[in-house]
Amino acid sequence: MGLTRGEKLFSAANGLFFIVLMLIMIYPFWYMVMGSLSESDRTAEGGLFLIPAGFSLTAYAAVFQNVSILSGFKVTLITTICGTAIGTFFSATTAYAISRKRLRGGKLFSLLILFTMLFSGGLIPTYLLVKTLHMIDTYWALILPGAMGAWNIFVMVGFFRGIPDELEEAARIDGANDLTIFFRVVLPLSKPVLATVGLFIAVGYWNDFFSSVLYATEKDMWQLQMVLKDLISNTSAAISQAGISVAVQQQVNPFTVKMASIIVSSLPILAVYPFLQKHFVKGALIGSVKG
Repeated sequence: MGLTRGEKLFSAANGLFFIVLMLIMIYPFWYMVMGSLSESDRTAEGGLFLIPAGFSLTAYAAVFQNVSILSGFKVTLITTICGTAIGTFFSATTAYAISRKRLRGGKLFSLLILFTMLFSGGLIPTYLLVKTLHMIDTYWALILPGAMGAWNIFVMVGFFRGIPDELEEAARIDGANDLTIFFRVVLPLSKPVLATVGLFIAVGYWNDFFSSVLYATEKDMWQLQMVLKDLISNTSAAISQAGISVAVQQQVNPFTVKMASIIVSSLPILAVYPFLQKHFVKGALIGSVKG
């Protein structure tokens, strides 16, 4: 059956609405890219940038000469990789245990985990705990406090409950124990939810700056977002103290350096998403619906 005139108009209006919405969301990122590629003296005039005002890569040269940016990249890369691996693994083991009906006290454990979504120990007790464990100015302080989240665990629980019990029973008949079943049966079937939760955790670590505020007193332990915060709030001083050559400093202005820094910090995590998109959509859907 063909569409009625009203349905065609609605479809066209709906498509136009989403095109406009897409442009509104894309333009800020496009603006930063064009601004970062523009000549510094042209950007000083301001305005909207649909194309670069001139063309210059000097801002990117300044970013990659910035020792603080490079140090922040290193810290963030380490915390993101280690934190994602630790968080995904322990979230999966916790969720798998809770998802099994034979676990004694499973409902109680679920309620305790749910409780952490509603209430937390608070900022000061968390800081005092990290300090008591002598983790200030260490990678562990940036990794462990945010490694596991109740939401991620419940997404995984919903997914694991959708795995047929017959697979586990067949493996048990063949002599497999719980660890063998988890690693050789459950995890290979759980790539979608592992990719989904892993992406959630990785984005959280990559965008984290508050942990550096709390637990990093030395600048060489600052995460990338904390370095960017310092750069954006006090650009001129940050540039002059960043180890950038005088020749490059004379060719850039704070605007282009800010834009280039934001682009450089955003690209790595954006580049990961296309490779996980297929698993991400499937894992989020199954984990949410069956949870």
